[in-house]
Amino acid sequence: MRILHTMLRVGDLDRSIAFYTEVLGMKLLRRQDYPDGRFTLAFVGYGDEAETAVLELTHNWDTKAYELGNGFGHVALAVPDAYAACNAIRERGGKVVREAGPMKHGTTVIAFVEDPDGYKIELIQRN
Repeated sequence: MRILHTMLRVGDLDRSIAFYTEVLGMKLLRRQDYPDGRFTLAFVGYGDEAETAVLELTHNWDTKAYELGNGFGHVALAVPDAYAACNAIRERGGKVVREAGPMKHGTTVIAFVEDPDGYKIELIQRN
């Protein structure tokens, strides 16, 4: 078994695709409209779905925004340099909500950014 994808419901699919591809550097792997169900699925990630876990962005045509709730935590991405990643994300219009630095009760360098719908993405520095 392996993780295939994590699904996030998004209010504006094009805005979300732009964030994940242009700001975080993922690739749009596939996109499919389902007119009878009035939704669109877009899959983004850093590699082929056959080998890596990806994100499924679900846009329900009749829903403009969602409440995030308090059960979901975040998506985590490995980066070689969290400080540089924050600078690059900020330069591309992304929102850094926790600057890079050691985690509170440890030494691992982390940061958090937020996507256009308010989902948190943790950047974990891996040397």
